[in-house]
Formats: sequence, C-alpha cells, structure tokens
Amino acid sequence: MSDPSPGLNAEQLGAYFALMEVSSLLQYAVDEHLRADGDLSYVQFQILARLVDSPEGRLRMTDLADGVVYSRSGLTYQAGLLEKRGLITRAPSPDDERSVMVTVTDAGRALIAHVLPGHVERVRQLLFEPMRGRDLVTLGGVLGRVREHMRATPPRSAKPRAGRNRAE
Repeated sequence: MSDPSPGLNAEQLGAYFALMEVSSLLQYAVDEHLRADGDLSYVQFQILARLVDSPEGRLRMTDLADGVVYSRSGLTYQAGLLEKRGLITRAPSPDDERSVMVTVTDAGRALIAHVLPGHVERVRQLLFEPMRGRDLVTLGGVLGRVREHMRATPPRSAKPRAGRNRAE
C-alpha cells in the first residue's frame, strides 16, 4: 500500500482558509445586499449581469451555466424563477433546436441598473478598500492564473450528461 499524498503545509493551509473565508464573507455580504435591494440571490444576479453584458443580451443556457459555474438543473430552476418575474425569457435557439437561449428583458436590465451601484459599493468597501500599493495587480494576476488552471478542466455543467446524447 502506498503512502497517501502529503497534506498542505502551514502556509498553504493558511492561504486556503483565508481564501475560503474571504470568499464566503464577501458572497454573504453581497447576497445580503442583493436580496434586500432587488430580491435577488447572488446566482440570479450573476445570470442577469452576464446577460446584460453579453451581445444582444442573450446566451445559450449551457454557456450561462459554465459562466456562473452552476449545474444545468440549478440554472434551469433559477432561470424559471427569473422568468416568472419577467426578468428573462427562454426560447429554443434558432440555430440549434436542442439549445435554449436566455434573453434579459427590459425589466431585468432595469433591476440590474437598480442594484448595481450598491453592489459595486459593497465590493469596493469589503474587497478593495483594505488593499495597498500593488495588491490589486498581484491579486488579479494570481487569481487569473489559478482560474485559467481550474478552467482547463471543463466545469461540471460542460461535462457530457450520463446516458444522454442531447445538449442543452
């Protein structure tokens, strides 16, 4: 029997726990603001923001799931909630009947415009305010490399479905 791989050293463990804690605290604060100001979850905000930022305000459902790193079924549920509120529409893709296109509505754009200033202020206050000197450049470089490394493996939403031959 081979020895298990070594654990993380103290420095790695400290960095990992700090990253997880900062991520959780930031997401909690942002989620709290989005719920109070727009009755949106963080994931719903991400969906709307990605759509507002996309060409023509629409994306394929699978591309949206990959972008927000969310399961297909979870995204379908969240999209249903947003559609009931009149913030998005869903329709078969004109290019591929197996794909679903999600489009932001004028109401969805207006809601993003309403919550965005408070969202930006919360992120600025919690994440960027304590930074000094070249911290932002360093953090952006490190996280960019880590993101590219992690994105080299397709996200769960992009992996083929077991027992199915159709794409969403």
